[in-house]
Amino acid sequence: MDTDKLLGDFLRARREATSPDSSGLIHVGRRRTPGLRREEVAMLAGVSTDYYVRLEQGRERRPSEPVLDSLARVLRLNADAKDYLYEIAYPRLRRPRPAARAERVSPSLMRLLGDWRHTPAFVLGRWMDMLAVNPVADVLYEGLEHRDNLLRLVFLNPRARQFYPDWEKTAHVKAAHLRAVAGADPDDPFLPELVRELSSGSEDFRRMWARHDVRAKTHEIKRIHHHHVGELLLTYESFSVNNAPGQQLIVFQAEPGSTSEYALGILGRLAAERTARAQGAGRDEGSPRSLPLHPAGQETPSPFMWNTRL
Repeated sequence: MDTDKLLGDFLRARREATSPDSSGLIHVGRRRTPGLRREEVAMLAGVSTDYYVRLEQGRERRPSEPVLDSLARVLRLNADAKDYLYEIAYPRLRRPRPAARAERVSPSLMRLLGDWRHTPAFVLGRWMDMLAVNPVADVLYEGLEHRDNLLRLVFLNPRARQFYPDWEKTAHVKAAHLRAVAGADPDDPFLPELVRELSSGSEDFRRMWARHDVRAKTHEIKRIHHHHVGELLLTYESFSVNNAPGQQLIVFQAEPGSTSEYALGILGRLAAERTARAQGAGRDEGSPRSLPLHPAGQETPSPFMWNTRL
């Protein structure tokens, strides 16, 4: 990514997405472009138009904190977007990273995944690579192309629109989350590679990415349509993995006593039967509980442990 243009691109995109009505402007007349004009943002933020234009053009890259606070208020940024604004205006000192790296999941976290027999759970990497899944999650996502990365799954797999009945909402959340983590690490060499792949394969991604929406992944209610049990209404929680910066543990739950809870029970039993058959056939395809037997850095990962950034 062109880090020199991040601040200007973000301000321009959010300015164009901010309506005059929401900013308290009335009788603004006809407009050839959406959103606020540059001079309107400058007036509302209490800065000169020339200064704001320099910000958007990348000729001024270090606005003061009061200016950033004013711009966040005028552009109606949520907490995640405001954090992103500060990240790109005042980037943290970053160590040079190697040209290639693999993200690994700790054995203790793998054991935790295996303890949830009726709860889909998995570990995501920084760019939403599926690094590890438990057997229930493996069954939940079975048969879906690109399931090794949730961004590729959503934007590059046509079946995603059936799997996610609320596809537009899901896709928007994924793009906004990618923008959020990109602000913390814009120099990662894999980010432009991923953005190019998604942009070349999905017009929807190009549209959503251009909006510069920002949203961290925390919790959400998600509808999923599974080919075996039908529609599920699930709540997911996201937890940061402290000993592996950038990794997140995702856990799905269903409302107690609901049809979705019953459906998860069916998927849990199906996962257990498959694990039992695999173990009976002598294949090393058990639950994540057995994965610590394979040392980190193995060349042939278990089917429940995917490492795509090698």
